Amino acid sequence: MTHKTFPSWPDVAHHLVETAAGRSPADTVIRNGKWVNVHTREVLDGHDIAIKAGRIAYVGPDASYCTGPDTQVIEAEGRYMVPGLCDGHMHIESGMLTPAEFARAVIPHGTTTMFTDPHEIANVLGLEGVRLMHDEALLQPVNIYTQMPSCAPSAPGLETTGYEISAEDVAEAMTWPGIIGLGEMMNFPGVANADPKMLAEIAATQRAGKTVGGHYASPDLGPNFAAYVAGGPADDHEGTCEADAIARMRQGMRAMVRLGSAWYDVKAQITAITEKGLDPRNFILCTDDCHSGTLVNEGHMNRVVRHAIDCGCDPLIALQMATINTATHFGLEREIGSITPGRRADVILTSDLRTLPIEVVIARGQIVAEAGAIKVDCPHLDWPDSARGTVHLGHELTAADFELAAPEGANAVTANVIGVVENQAPTKALKAELPVKDGLVEGTGEVCQIALVERHRATGGVTNAFVSGFGYQGKMAMASTVAHDSHHMIVVGTDRAQMALAANRLAEVGGGITIFREGEELALVELPIAGLMSDSPASEVAAKAQQLVEAMVACGCKLNNAYMQHSLLALVVIPELRISDLGLVDVRSFKKIPVIEPFNE
Repeated sequence: MTHKTFPSWPDVAHHLVETAAGRSPADTVIRNGKWVNVHTREVLDGHDIAIKAGRIAYVGPDASYCTGPDTQVIEAEGRYMVPGLCDGHMHIESGMLTPAEFARAVIPHGTTTMFTDPHEIANVLGLEGVRLMHDEALLQPVNIYTQMPSCAPSAPGLETTGYEISAEDVAEAMTWPGIIGLGEMMNFPGVANADPKMLAEIAATQRAGKTVGGHYASPDLGPNFAAYVAGGPADDHEGTCEADAIARMRQGMRAMVRLGSAWYDVKAQITAITEKGLDPRNFILCTDDCHSGTLVNEGHMNRVVRHAIDCGCDPLIALQMATINTATHFGLEREIGSITPGRRADVILTSDLRTLPIEVVIARGQIVAEAGAIKVDCPHLDWPDSARGTVHLGHELTAADFELAAPEGANAVTANVIGVVENQAPTKALKAELPVKDGLVEGTGEVCQIALVERHRATGGVTNAFVSGFGYQGKMAMASTVAHDSHHMIVVGTDRAQMALAANRLAEVGGGITIFREGEELALVELPIAGLMSDSPASEVAAKAQQLVEAMVACGCKLNNAYMQHSLLALVVIPELRISDLGLVDVRSFKKIPVIEPFNE
């Protein structure tokens, strides 16, 4: 397809020079603002910005000399002029939205640049899915850079994906115009053990002069961590404590620290800056995963920056962590991340640096949002039929598909149980004594059933296990085709008949999330594209997602953003226990373990 590309600096350098010299009028001048300079970490009052061809030509105390009769003048009225915010690591699919609708949702919050890893769709549709995400991203009025997914499957031998990504796929993608690097290298044992495929993907990226994303989800900071860093990943967002952030920065990585819908990892790590006084240049803020409800109701990167400030970070340092630090990491310091000549004219006008109200958003020299309302179009691709109808169960499921037989003669069993942890991606490896009824193991109290339903190849496969922490009560079940990272279908419930109803419903609508109680559907979010995304407006998807949250609460769940925990229960690269189509996985050892402990009469 024909890509909508933004003119490069060499294409417009002559115009920028002519405007800065006063020989040619600016297209736009932002007048009388406080210039937030993230290079020097200072605020300079009474400054103007002159914009030509979508880029900044001049920043200084008086741009009247390059203001012509046709120049658009935007009055800053003494407000702060802040660089557009950058999200250093994120997955658009987690918003349940296509790139166009995601952009529409976050532009009013001041996000003008995103570094996205579409490994969710890669697991379902392979390279074709990545290309579709990449192509729609390039149509948007803001900067969406795509990282080529590195790990599909994320843990070879422990899960089965719809497609597998190869080193050859990575090498091909590195030639695409919007590819900025390699997506998070989740197979950290593979890198640490010099797996040839993983090192080949990293080598292809480095030969292309691009950035290798990291994902080291282990508390082990010894030789395995050293081996992972030596393997080439340049950043990591899986830290959960101060020691994690410090270790990464000391080893020359960027510590990417996230505040998503359910990941609250900033407060525990930012003390490396606020209390230990370490250099903040290698500290980057990101979201990782934000669902549509968070985007519509709470914000995006503006939410993360505010939170960092609330955690004691100097506002100017927090802004550096969401602008210039990110741009520098990806080799784009001359392109984005600051309000300085030659850069894309991505500017936020705000009246307060601490609460950060996003009053005007300018991207590439154009007003794209004002007072929370978007002012531009976000073009859609025509998504092909191959990207829809991706839920293939093989047969209509019944309650019997969710049975887990007990050892013969057992009246009770000891089960390995996945323990959900509120506001964190890791789970706990728990054990529980569970009753047996009519030869079947039953959940009880806090422990309910979880199933991984194969949906890519219509095998009819169902893996059954147990999970604790949701607090569900009564006869209910929740099912989702968003099931990181293999994206089969996760069903969690207290009743096997309800689990079958929920799973069959998602097959009927082509993917999404649903919750049933006593035979009644309480909420449904349709996600027809790859079973991951909707091309409906974010406000509509967010409203349905809110109904889902309310339905989970009505079924007894009290966890914050519990849906995010639900969707990650199959992510077999984050400790401690996960479920896959191949069984229950102990991510501490990267081995399958039995759901039921050996039984001795």
